[in-house]
Order: sequence, then C-alpha cells, then structure tokens
Amino acid sequence: MPAKPQYYIVEASALPEIFLKVAETKRLLSTGEASTVNEATRITNISRSAFYKYRDAVLPFQNMMTGRIITFQFLLHDEPGLLSEILGVFAACKANIITINSIVPTNGTAVVTISAETMDLTISLEELLDKLSGIHGVLKAEVLAG
Repeated sequence: MPAKPQYYIVEASALPEIFLKVAETKRLLSTGEASTVNEATRITNISRSAFYKYRDAVLPFQNMMTGRIITFQFLLHDEPGLLSEILGVFAACKANIITINSIVPTNGTAVVTISAETMDLTISLEELLDKLSGIHGVLKAEVLAG
C-alpha cells in the first residue's frame, strides 16, 4: 500500500533551487510564456527529466489555495471602521466571506478570524495578505488554515 502523502509549507528561500526552477517552469507553461516543456526547461535551465521528476510534487502555495476556503487570522487595533476596510479588500479581490469571528477587544486590540472562499480571487494569496497587512491598524495578518 502506498504511503499517504505528507505536505509541508516551506519558505521559498529554504528550498533547493531545483524546486524553485520546477515551479517557474510550470508557471511559464501555464501562462503561455513557453509553449512546450522543452522550451520552458531551456528557459529555466533545468533538464526535462528533473522537471518530470518533480512536477507533481511542487506546487506554489497560492495554487494550492485557489478555490478553497481559507481562514485568515488578524490582530487588530480596536478602531472604528477597520473591520469594514478589511472586508472591502476581500470584496475588491472577489473573495467570498463565509464567516467572521471576533473576540471582545482587550488592551486596545482584537483577534478576528475571517474565512473566505477563494474560487474567484483576482490576485494571489500573497498579494491579498500584503494588502491586508498594509492596512493601518492591522498589527498582524496570516493564513490560519486552508
């Protein structure tokens, strides 16, 4: 019986270069910047055999999250309108809010979790997190589950 696959989220800088090149090769193929595997592997300077060996095992995080329900956790200043601004970012990026949970603010901060369906997301998950983290009053924004 084959072993059940295990998955890890690893920061890109910790990965061997071949995994990053395989991910880039896949991106070139999916965007049409390269029309064949031969062309894409030539651009990324890896062998076709290395690409085929790892292609099913390497998947950028945002691709794994597309079309899924993602739970975000925020640490926020207790400020009027801040949650509304956050929800506006979700709406602008076409993320469908499923749930919102908040604890009573203490010491001027609140923890809020928001679950959103990402099927129609118009930007990458990293870009969404950057936008959310950049809002004045957001102390921390992270993906909790997906």
